[in-house]
Amino acid sequence: MAARALESVDPTSGARLRTWPELTPAELEARLARAESAARRWARTGLEERATRCRAAAALLRQRAGALAGLMAEEMGKPVAQGRAEAEKCAAGLEHFAAAAPAALSDEPVGVRERVVFRPLGLVLAIMPWNYPLWQVVRFAAPNLMAGNGALLKHAENVQGCAEALAAVFAEAGFPPDLFVNLRVGLAAVPRLIRDARVRAVTLTGSTRAGRSVAELAGAALKKCVLELGGSDPYLVLEDADLELAARTCATSRLINGGQSCISAKRFIVLEPVRAEFTERLVAELGQRTLGDPRGAVDLGPLARADLRAALHAQLEKSVDRGARLALGGRLPAGPGFFYPPSVLTEVVPGMPAFDEETFGPVAAVIGARDEAHALELANATSYGLGAAVFTRDVERGLRLAREELEAGSVFVNDFVRSDPRLPFGGIKDSGFGRELGLFGLREFVNVKTVIA
Repeated sequence: MAARALESVDPTSGARLRTWPELTPAELEARLARAESAARRWARTGLEERATRCRAAAALLRQRAGALAGLMAEEMGKPVAQGRAEAEKCAAGLEHFAAAAPAALSDEPVGVRERVVFRPLGLVLAIMPWNYPLWQVVRFAAPNLMAGNGALLKHAENVQGCAEALAAVFAEAGFPPDLFVNLRVGLAAVPRLIRDARVRAVTLTGSTRAGRSVAELAGAALKKCVLELGGSDPYLVLEDADLELAARTCATSRLINGGQSCISAKRFIVLEPVRAEFTERLVAELGQRTLGDPRGAVDLGPLARADLRAALHAQLEKSVDRGARLALGGRLPAGPGFFYPPSVLTEVVPGMPAFDEETFGPVAAVIGARDEAHALELANATSYGLGAAVFTRDVERGLRLAREELEAGSVFVNDFVRSDPRLPFGGIKDSGFGRELGLFGLREFVNVKTVIA
């Protein structure tokens, strides 16, 4: 029987780009065996050598940023300017962990005889999505490679070109063969991988449904997992906000990566005294953003897949059917590709998909709030808890709401939520658990060992 093929499709045209044969069971077994051996050797490699390899990978990513941006545009529709920025962020992330790991992973004396040490676990399996096909992988790989672990990548099927390109970068940077391994397999192989005794931990970035499945499998196998799942991030616009700043920032966040980001702004909760003006400004900002071929100078390209566009449009139409008003966009463009225009829904309330669900695309939901307490109630009235933001000229007020009131893993004041290699990243509630990046990310998948001598 012929091996099943993984396929990538150009979302600009809908045409098939290329296929890769899925690994056979024998090929997968051979890769796992070699990876386990490589991880054992890597665990005994010093931090200085690990850092040298990470810096070399960073240099290669910068050299290849243009080609990698073109590949992302081709496989999942990311505008090339954003693709270049993603490659640069990956390089910066590798450099950060190369610099930060020696101190973070050093032995910690507790008493005269007692100390805590941080030792590698072994092979870490990463199940990664297509929307940030480089960054999602590097933010898992960089801290884990510095911690002495091996990296197994099960990437989304439609971005196998990106997966192979990253594997080439790590290989050419001088990492040992088989330490970073791209596993060309579909979802059906995931249960076997999680159950495999050589896999010591699992990390997933994906949907809440996928997270529940992975958590169940990892729990049954008694393996630690980190889950970074969906989000329906609320952005609060208070009555004292700088509306020009708020509208511009909110529009930028909503359209980053075509709105296909767990931490892009999705629900705009605006106090009534400024709702009309903010809505007008937001519509104007989004209306100026350009939609087109991601290989050109545009703000957003197509959505990654036809099914994703259909699902987003269904959410918008159901929200309108339940009383939301369409202030911008909302119509499927004619022609090839999976394009969707920037769209704004107003009069959104709980019970509508635009409020209750994650909208993975350029649809903004404007929600009115009577006062600060009502705004917080609406913001937290979600099963998600990934990111949030608040806009106010009173920074102390914003800080209080960010620290004490908003239920999310990251909250920004007068800015949009984004990840930073220096800072922990992750969510609460149905947005998952565990942390990537920062000190916490470096120590997520290590054996925190007590030693007394």
